Amino acid sequence: MIVVTRLNDSQFAINPDLIERIHANPDTTLVMVDGAKFIVTETLEDVIEKIARFRAHVISLAYLSPDTDYRPGIRSLEIVDGPHAIAEIIEPGSTVPSRPRRI
Repeated sequence: MIVVTRLNDSQFAINPDLIERIHANPDTTLVMVDGAKFIVTETLEDVIEKIARFRAHVISLAYLSPDTDYRPGIRSLEIVDGPHAIAEIIEPGSTVPSRPRRI
């Protein structure tokens, strides 16, 4: 989630994955995939920067070691390793069986 500011200076968090487009003339308007529109005080560039930082943060969580606490009570993302990893399940050189097609 990113935090943006309404014209009345109240802040709210919004899921950047649900933003369809951003207009910047004259005010910055976030148009959501469901058609909702939010006018915010941040510039177009500021909103894009917040989205980029949010996505970089999510990706960085995947690279934290499992014993690293990012925030108390919140589990970090983990890369699947060991017996659950697909590379461990399929033997090298073998083929993956396909399902029979229904005709």
